[in-house]
Amino acid sequence: MTKILIADDHQKILEILGEYAKKEGYEVLTANNGEDALNLTLKEKPDIVLLDVMMPKKDGFEVCREIRKTSMVPVIMITARGEDFEKIMGLDIGADDYIVKPFSPGEVMARVRALLRRIEEEEHIEDRVLNLKNLSIHLDRFETTIDDVPIPLTKKEMEMLWLFASYPGKVFTRDNLLDSLWGIDYFGDSRTVDSHIKRLRAKIKEQPHPEWDIVTVRGVGYKLETTP
Repeated sequence: MTKILIADDHQKILEILGEYAKKEGYEVLTANNGEDALNLTLKEKPDIVLLDVMMPKKDGFEVCREIRKTSMVPVIMITARGEDFEKIMGLDIGADDYIVKPFSPGEVMARVRALLRRIEEEEHIEDRVLNLKNLSIHLDRFETTIDDVPIPLTKKEMEMLWLFASYPGKVFTRDNLLDSLWGIDYFGDSRTVDSHIKRLRAKIKEQPHPEWDIVTVRGVGYKLETTP
């Protein structure tokens, strides 16, 4: 049975999301503070985590950072204000998705299903290693290197770079990238893609890669361009 951890300091939200999750057939764990959420994640090893940003003891960002030190469990951050910097921070520290309060419990469960489905599809793909020029990506180990120097990418940034490097020269629109990396069930918008591109470029910029780069095709989208 799929196990879901729901962490929020509002009891009513825990109850509502818990009931919806049970109707989906999930085993439900709950936590009303960040410390308990972290301990339950490490001890019970849920299949997915819904993590509120504003919680006592440890906030959602701190919990997500700690989780990512030892686990790649799917994490959906829940933010009350929905400000861009909170969304970007959550994704940057390793969250797989975010959702803004107030939300529909049905939408939350749709996000959960979509994310679990993508994870299941990825697990059926055998050893995935891609080499292009001085770039090397090992998806299953969550390792990316440029000239053998590790580049600390989040899971989604790594998947995005993998997609570009798999089709050098191919132009991807924002909608292409949303569908390929977040799935057709994703409810976000193109700003999510732009935020990830910006952070990805900043990280790979730290290590020289003169024979390839991610470039903007004005009015269309993005591509990985190589040079002889």
